Order: sequence, then structure tokens, then C-alpha cells
Amino acid sequence: MSASKKTIRRSLLVASATLLTLSLTAPAFADAVDDPTPTESPTASPSATPPATMSTLGGEQLGRPGSQVNLGDGAPVLPKDITARSWIVADAESGDVLAAHNAHWRLPPASTLKMLFADTVLPKFPRTTPHKVVSSDLAGIGADSSMVGIKENETYTVHDLWLGVFLRSGNDAVHVLSAMNGGVDETVKDMQAHAEDLQALDTHVMSPDGYDARGQVSSAYDLTLFARSGLQKKDFREYCATVRAKFPGATTKNKKGTTSRASSEIRNTNRLLSGDSDITAYQGIAGVKNGNTTNAGATFTGVAERGGKVLLVTVMNPEKKEHNEVYKEAARLLDWGFQAAGKVQPVGELVPPKGVDTTAQPGAKASGGASSGTGSATNSANASTKPVAASTGATKGGSTGIGVALGVAGGFLALLAAGIFLVNRRWPLPDLVRRRR
Repeated sequence: MSASKKTIRRSLLVASATLLTLSLTAPAFADAVDDPTPTESPTASPSATPPATMSTLGGEQLGRPGSQVNLGDGAPVLPKDITARSWIVADAESGDVLAAHNAHWRLPPASTLKMLFADTVLPKFPRTTPHKVVSSDLAGIGADSSMVGIKENETYTVHDLWLGVFLRSGNDAVHVLSAMNGGVDETVKDMQAHAEDLQALDTHVMSPDGYDARGQVSSAYDLTLFARSGLQKKDFREYCATVRAKFPGATTKNKKGTTSRASSEIRNTNRLLSGDSDITAYQGIAGVKNGNTTNAGATFTGVAERGGKVLLVTVMNPEKKEHNEVYKEAARLLDWGFQAAGKVQPVGELVPPKGVDTTAQPGAKASGGASSGTGSATNSANASTKPVAASTGATKGGSTGIGVALGVAGGFLALLAAGIFLVNRRWPLPDLVRRRR
């Protein structure tokens, strides 16, 4: 990597994350699967062989089948035990793709497509907006979909609904928000248009929730674009980093006629964030989204910060079908990325959205994008010479954060991490939030 590139990268990061250690009680994990959504029709599974030619958007190497990496002096070799059909490891700040495997292979995305749904719809409704659910809001949800438990004739805030989307991958929450947005068909059109604006040209949207549908595809490259775009939005960052939250239940009436409405805890199904019986939370994790359907298999996109470096990883459909395999492979790729950063030549880049001015920082590479959505106005107002402190507040009703849970007898140790980042006024960096339980 050139000296000028290193200077640019150092100028982006003002301070490294600080780590604190907490003692926690080991939680119970009730969920056996992340997003148990089977196919809605007998569509054929995608071929096990990648196409001979794929898109070269972002770089010629990204269009080649197989693993692509340009190792420099002292760079570690790629992990040998990665079985995913497609994956990518990228620098979230610069947009450099450090390594990839069939990056543009068009595959079913499962609920990772909810990142595009959120990036498209989240800015449209204030989180305090109430909505009373009617039967038509819940129409058309696929059989055996993952659900957060929304009830007809109950009122939820937009904040409640987004917690249901991000934590429980609730297709019911997606359908209610889609109804608020003019319906499923309108939302699909909006998502497709937004994908095209982001230059996510491998993506064809058929359902807003990622439920298997004939012709619905995306790619590891596009899913990484969705995550990078979503992470520019404060609310998106907070929701995708929330470990657990309270979700309202059904309204009940006692014998005296008094009504009450209890709530129950929901927990994030992203196992690199929340941990599980065979996997601990990943050090520095801050989201983003997981999925699992019949056609897609397991899919996952994650963002993590360690030692002042912010990486994105996407893993699609590991051939190895062990429990939590998609997270284990994502963790190994992140480990490699943090070790390899600065020791490999990029194999490509994450392109900016269409029509974006990428000249905000003199000498910076074209990795910017239009900052839109909740929180972007504040970020844009900060000139490139002013640091912006990471958010320290938990999302209302939930716990948010970035950190690691290390398994120990009788409990977990959690590392608390928060970074201070220099903000590019055209493409603000992820303002990662602290992990809270």
C-alpha cells in the first residue's frame, strides 16, 4: 500500500476504540434457527458452480470465479476452511475489497435483503409514529416465516416495528412497514430503484422481506453495498447493533375491566452479536443482518471494528451445514481481514452510489456516497477536520453496542468498544455504538 494511501486512511481515524471488561451472566438461547423461512414456491436451487462470467463492477478481479486476493509481504494466507459459495471482505471506510470469492455470483439473499428494505424505508417514518395494525397489513406473509409476533388491532410504534425487523427478522414487521409505505408492490419498486441508485446491479427484488421468490437474487458484493449504505444512518446503526429489547405483546383485560399490555424480551438472532451455545460474540461486532431460507441457505453480512479498522464481511450459503457455520466462517474471514489490512493490494472496490460527489476530501479515492436518512444531517454538518464522538446511548427499549462476549465458567466477559471517527462530509463513517446488556 502506498504512503499516500496510508496517510489518507490514518486521517480518517481520529482515535482507536477503548476496551472495558464487564462480567456478565451467561444468557439462555432459545432460538434454534435464525430465520426459518422456506421457499414460497418450488423454485430450483441455484447451481453449485459459479457462472464463467460475472459483473466486473468494482474491478476486473471481482468478475472472476473463485477466490481473489493479492497477498503482499507478511500477509496471511486466506483461511482454508471457508466453504461459502460466495463471500467478500472489505474496508468499510475506504471501500477497498481486501479479498473475495465469486463476489458477483447472483444468489438468493434470504433475510439479508432486509438491509436494503431498511435502507430504503427507514428514513420515511419517525420512530415515534404509531400504527394500528389491520388484517390487510399482515396479508401475504409466507408460510413458516420468521415472525416477531405482531397482533392485529394492536398499535405499535415505528421503533417497535424496526426492532422486530432487525432483532427477530420479523416478516410480519416488514409487511406492516411495507403497508405504511404504500404496500408490498410499491415497496419492492422502491427497493429496486434504491438498489440501482447504489449500483447494486446484481440484485432483483421480488419480496421486501427476503422470503424465497422466483427470480429474487443478490450477491455478496451488493449485500455489502447495502450494509455500507445503511450504516451511514444513525437509526440503522443502532437497530442493527441492538442485542436485546422489549417488544409489546397483546392487550389484555382483567375481571375489573382494566386493560394492560405486557411486553416480552426479544433477542438478536445475529449470533456474532448475541452469541450462542457454540459461538461467542465477535470482538468489535456492530451488526448487521443474517438470514436463512430453503433456496439461499444461510447468509450473513456483518460489520466489526478492531484496532481502528472497520471491516465488512458477507458470507453466502456455506456448503458445510454445521450449526452456526455461516457465523463461524464470517468470523474467520474477519480475523483474516484484520490481520491482512495494509498487507494486501485490493482486488477491487465498493463503488459509490450514482451521481455522488467523491471529491469532498482532497486526494481521497472515490468511495463516497450520498448521506441520507436519520442522523445524516448532523454528520454532514461536521467538516472533515472535526471528529464526531461515537454514540453512547442505547436505542430506546433495547440494548445496543459493539463488543465481544468471551465464554467463561458461569458467565461471559464482554469487551466494550467505542470509536471516534473523522467524518467525510459526503459519506459519513459508521458511528458505531457501545455494547450494552
